[in-house]
Amino acid sequence: MRILWVKTELLHPVDKGGRIRSYQMLRCLLKDHDIVYVCLDDGLSSAEAHKKAREYCSELVTVPFRPARKSSAAYAFDLLRNLISKQPYAVSRYRSDLQRRRVIELSRHADLLVCDFLAPSLNVSREIDIKTVLFEHNVEAMIWQRRAAVASGALRRAYLRQQWRRMQRLEGQQCRRFDGVITVSDADADIIRTQYGVRAVTSIPTGVDVDYFTPRMPSAHTTPELLFVGSMDWQPNEDGIRWFAESVFHLIRARIPDVSLSIVGRAPSKALLALAKRSSGIRVTGAVPDVRPYLQRAAVSIVPLRIGGGTRIKIYEAMAVGVPVVSTTIGAEGLPLVSEQHLVIADEPEPMAAAIMNLLLDQPSAHRLAANAQRFVQDHCSWQAVTNEFLSQCQGSRTTKGHVESAIA
Repeated sequence: MRILWVKTELLHPVDKGGRIRSYQMLRCLLKDHDIVYVCLDDGLSSAEAHKKAREYCSELVTVPFRPARKSSAAYAFDLLRNLISKQPYAVSRYRSDLQRRRVIELSRHADLLVCDFLAPSLNVSREIDIKTVLFEHNVEAMIWQRRAAVASGALRRAYLRQQWRRMQRLEGQQCRRFDGVITVSDADADIIRTQYGVRAVTSIPTGVDVDYFTPRMPSAHTTPELLFVGSMDWQPNEDGIRWFAESVFHLIRARIPDVSLSIVGRAPSKALLALAKRSSGIRVTGAVPDVRPYLQRAAVSIVPLRIGGGTRIKIYEAMAVGVPVVSTTIGAEGLPLVSEQHLVIADEPEPMAAAIMNLLLDQPSAHRLAANAQRFVQDHCSWQAVTNEFLSQCQGSRTTKGHVESAIA
């Protein structure tokens, strides 16, 4: 089969959840299929990122694209202009007539088109005659709704609510016009089915590279170190770890003074760096070449998200290594995990602090939790199994095109 994979970016560095999922699945698909990967190229990707694309596609097609840079005058103008638009800026900024034309051309020699994330969907034309699948790693509108709910300041809340309503409208229209939608959790599939009226929506599980994230020795960590892993240029991660640092961490330090927190992930904000500088015991690393050494020595992996959608690959990675996990409900949303069996769920500062302290002070309980979780991912979460399910669902998506809703002009 010849698969046309439409994306807004190259996948290297493979350093955040969406890229990891796409990269691992494409590598599995490439064993038996031709993959034509067509993406926008803003000129910032390294030559190495272009070279390494051969790891996940048989043909790379890049489309020149020059979006306004954040903090520039052009970016500010775009935001102002978007105030009178009907589309959310987070999607409309990726509109590209050139990518749209290239996708039409390339689709004439392909058997299946996969639109990876909602953002490039505006560049997938109604003229496409082959089967089309929208791969939704998140329910994007839900993320914006949650951002609005926790935002401070009336003006910011009003802006985020406006963007949420636009995202909800656009996401529903785009989901309905593809032959099928595939999500990464049953919960997301249910939302798209009930809120957007999409019939052809299914879900695949989240995977983990169990050969890469190998189990550590039970006595690997020697200090009470907490670990948060995530791309810090994704706002839900920034919000969650700042909430934890400001509302939870001090409760733990009052009981366990030598506890520390490592925040590992690309592009930490100035505000987060300043918070770490004035807070004893918090270290922000920025991007790292390999997260495994941090997992090897972590006592507890934390996922304190208050915003988000989809599923968190970082939870499965910690579980595969054997690190006990404490998460909010939203952090573990969509994963088939049971609190107190595979991880611990806590949503408020005091219960979360208590759960973490229990794991730090009661090593037998921490080891039992980690062992249960480790067995789960080893038995159920290989990327090959996930990819096989994805391809099966793509091939089973509906093919009748006449009834679907048109794209937004």
